[in-house]
Amino acid sequence: MATLNVKNLPDSLYKKLRACAKRDRRSLAQEVIQILTQATEEPTPLSILDLKGLGKERWRGLEAVAFVEQERRSWD
Repeated sequence: MATLNVKNLPDSLYKKLRACAKRDRRSLAQEVIQILTQATEEPTPLSILDLKGLGKERWRGLEAVAFVEQERRSWD
């Protein structure tokens, strides 16, 4: 397994990482590995079916056609 050394890590960032590790009951190294893993993973693409209903709370109580017309008028 590879080793990574980080130099000149700001104290404030180190303290935040240490606090996150403690909160998640991990070692500091485990916490950093978890963060790097999440940051470098490719997001799973959504299927069109996964998008069904997405954002419906934004449109609740609004008439979509009237809203779009109002937005278009504001562009002029």
